Amino acid sequence: MKVSELKHSGLKKWVEEAQALMSPEAVEVCDGSQAEYDRMILITKEAGLATELNPAKKPGCVLYRSDPSDVARVEASTYIASKSKDDAGPTNNWVDPAALKKTMTELYRGCMKGRTMYVIPYSMGPVGSDIAKIGVEISDSPYVVASMHIMSRVGTKVLDVLGTDGFFVPCLHSVGKPLAPGESDNGQWPCAPLDKKYISHFPETREIWSYGSGYGGNALLGKKCLALRIASVLARDEGWLAEHMLILKITNPEGEVKYISGAFPSACGKTNLAMLIPTLPGWKVETVGDDIAWMKFGADGRLYAINPEAGFFGVAPGTNNESNRNAMESIKKNTIYTNVALTEDKDVWWEGIGYDAPGKLIDWHGKEWIQDKNNKNQPPAAHPNSRFAAPARQCPAIAKEWEDPKGVPISAFLFGGRRPKTIPLVNQAKNWIHGVFMGSIVGSEVTAAALDVKAGVIRRDPFAMLPFCGYNMGDYFKHWIKIGQSHDESKLPKIFFVNWFRKNDGGKFIWPGYGENSRVLAWIFDRCDGKGGAMETAIGTVPTPDAIARPNGVSESDMKEILNVDIEGWKAEIADIRKNHYPKFGDKLPKELLVELDAIEKRLNS
Repeated sequence: MKVSELKHSGLKKWVEEAQALMSPEAVEVCDGSQAEYDRMILITKEAGLATELNPAKKPGCVLYRSDPSDVARVEASTYIASKSKDDAGPTNNWVDPAALKKTMTELYRGCMKGRTMYVIPYSMGPVGSDIAKIGVEISDSPYVVASMHIMSRVGTKVLDVLGTDGFFVPCLHSVGKPLAPGESDNGQWPCAPLDKKYISHFPETREIWSYGSGYGGNALLGKKCLALRIASVLARDEGWLAEHMLILKITNPEGEVKYISGAFPSACGKTNLAMLIPTLPGWKVETVGDDIAWMKFGADGRLYAINPEAGFFGVAPGTNNESNRNAMESIKKNTIYTNVALTEDKDVWWEGIGYDAPGKLIDWHGKEWIQDKNNKNQPPAAHPNSRFAAPARQCPAIAKEWEDPKGVPISAFLFGGRRPKTIPLVNQAKNWIHGVFMGSIVGSEVTAAALDVKAGVIRRDPFAMLPFCGYNMGDYFKHWIKIGQSHDESKLPKIFFVNWFRKNDGGKFIWPGYGENSRVLAWIFDRCDGKGGAMETAIGTVPTPDAIARPNGVSESDMKEILNVDIEGWKAEIADIRKNHYPKFGDKLPKELLVELDAIEKRLNS
């Protein structure tokens, strides 16, 4: 399709303006076909940017190596450019929108010379769903086009739903490396220097402008940019929820089904939980989504969730058949790998894959690498944030409802963090407001090696949304409270806090995790119906020691310890929240959360 054939006058005008500003050599409107995807891969292979993997081992798979300056989300260059700095809040980088647009307009001027401008119409969520939203990304990267094919629903069918005047989120993207006549990338990943990278969000005008990066959430603008930062603003204004949450379908031995959604900071087992293989006999767990959930109220007053994405964009290192067999099965074909290592027989390898490096590798820098297990300082062969992008439909555990345009009814929310002490294995909120309080204090303990801070310090990540909320988080807490106040609480999801990472005094994990977490999910499933052994405590409702079937290696005394409410630890927790966490939000912090804080402190002292 040509730009002149676009039926949406606003879209056509926007594309023409971008073309005039960026001066591409050619313009293509993406149709979403397999032929188009194959052509994007071929273009990058011919440019020396992609390596085709061994078709006998990884059919339809390719490997890319990015520039060392372009390997992850650049949070320092990610902006929420609301009109008021107060609307961005203390957890976001704010820049005046007029000033930012002026700076970026000059960067965009002529930035696509020598390249093709791709117009990518995409739907976040099943095409035509009442919960879905449409975006259109303009990009000069065939890698982005191919990745968007996997991660969203792309093409003509989206334009058909958009019609002549439908709402869409305009997303500008350029790698920021124009080509002179006759110049090519010469096999070098195109991007701008680190100080010229911008990932900018304009909440009031619902726009996303990205420049200088060709990688991940900086460039695939449907993912974190639209699905969380802009969608969180839309959700606030329209009365729904856009959350950094997985979605599970759980079936008990009697055939009853419930859907559970959960938010976890990084390194807390979120992807593993999303694709969990239960060890508990008779129980079944299936995947609806692994990263993001959009939830709107149905006619019956319940929250219905869709996974707005069409693929998995996962971290490769640490993924193996023990930690996540379903993920390993999902990425055996038709997968885009970025910054993992290449074996001599054109397969992939990364640290934590479950076996030693098979001989000489080519590392993510493109250099030879031979594993030296005696050298603890050997740089990794795969970048720690190396990724795979695979179609969700390839997951063996994908639920048949994962593309249901109505969404699935959510019975429970889970929040959790990596906490060696204090937080019990599982704890149910007393009510909605108590649950919002629990979500607002989510955090993980970090080590000195991880963040160059004193071991045991808690990095708070409220609702696991810290880098992804598109507005002031104090107002975000208020939105959650308002959801509870304006709807029948009996129909809202029950809220739970989980912690798979409690350690004993010897520093060993008490709970084995992975598939054994199904035992905790079974208790949560029953609690949604008011069943299951439970005890009221100062911090909420915890299981009785015999309410959760113990896995092998977990003793009765272990269960008592892991479910114990550490009064002194919780007093320290409350003090930290009062002194270091809640004050960040100033007068935007809802008074209801301070009332909840006081109430828990009073219960702990009684």
